[in-house]
Amino acid sequence: MSRILFLTQVLPWPLDAGAKMRAYYVLRHLARAHQVTLVSFVRAEDPPEAIAHLAQFCEAVHTVPMVRSLALNLRAAVKALVTGQPLIIVRDEIAEMHSLLRRLVTEQSFDVVHADQTSMAQYGLYARDVAPADRRPCAVYDVHNALFRIYAQMAQDETRAIWRLFYSRERRALERYERRLWSQFDSAVFVSDYDRAAVGAPAEDRPGLATIPICAAPGDKTLVPASDRPRTVLHLGTMFWPPNVQGMLWFAREVWPIVAREEPEARLVIIGRRPPAEVEALAADPRIEVTGYVEDPTSYLADTAAFLVPLHAGAGMRVKIMDAWSWGTPVVTTALGAEGIAVTDGVDALVADDAPGFAAAVLRLLREPELRRRLRDNGHCLAQTAYNWEIRYKEWDGVYAEVLGG
Repeated sequence: MSRILFLTQVLPWPLDAGAKMRAYYVLRHLARAHQVTLVSFVRAEDPPEAIAHLAQFCEAVHTVPMVRSLALNLRAAVKALVTGQPLIIVRDEIAEMHSLLRRLVTEQSFDVVHADQTSMAQYGLYARDVAPADRRPCAVYDVHNALFRIYAQMAQDETRAIWRLFYSRERRALERYERRLWSQFDSAVFVSDYDRAAVGAPAEDRPGLATIPICAAPGDKTLVPASDRPRTVLHLGTMFWPPNVQGMLWFAREVWPIVAREEPEARLVIIGRRPPAEVEALAADPRIEVTGYVEDPTSYLADTAAFLVPLHAGAGMRVKIMDAWSWGTPVVTTALGAEGIAVTDGVDALVADDAPGFAAAVLRLLREPELRRRLRDNGHCLAQTAYNWEIRYKEWDGVYAEVLGG
């Protein structure tokens, strides 16, 4: 049994975001065969019971508060400009995290340091390098996504000059950073081959490289009974994440007027934590509801004809599609929204990129019960099999066997 130091930027419980789901089930799988010490940043909104839950299968759980302020952000911006580093990486340089990691690797022996997401890669390398030379651990990097791709797409779609300039600058800095980062680890694991290629990692199988998709536990989501005549089109996602905001503003302004004109009884529901003012303003339309965070969305899902994933910026995988499949709600997505997932247009989801095509897909789901049934059944089957962590995450055993040498 090996000892693993597992580093995350977000506390991986409750499972209300894709990054949390990835970290949580990888952690659960590794804890079955190894002793895992979890180190995570925490935020004010993290529930106290989350740490108790994670401690059930971790040997120890250590946390560091994630501190944000205007002064710290300005300081990070200056350093990023001077050094050429990505702002989102510099912003997460927290002295308390460095101190904790130095203490842990000095006082204890770890066989592997596991860095979850690009934001924790700097800490994974730090923990490896400050450990005593005679017991230096191997380092594993779970990449999640190529972040620079998100900023490239956001810059392309942004109309405000200052934000377009910022996104473009961050894209260049992140691309330099991410293209060299993965090779500094003993093993790098990607969630999709798109992101693997984007950072310049070889496509062919070789020691130290793997592609393992984000997976879920089918039993975590209850299959919602299908309505005979659903009238809701729904988006569910973190509404302070810029790609979600961009996608829903595009849908509300370009697609929704077509749907509303053709189906007067339809309503649009936008669920997600901390929606910005421009999203909240959409609720001026009496047929649009912006709820903010909803702990249990079942009542909305029960009347949902189409689960919307209207993304034009993103990388990695959209876990919200697997959530929708687990609930049994039919999905309409852009091609980029479906990237990295085995989506077949018309079989387990509908795929469209322009406003008329996306509107047509939503209208079909409002009008065609047989299509809703087919997408519901096929999507739910995929969630139960191809993206079931109990099945797919056995592939992590091979990754760890390589880095541990047997």
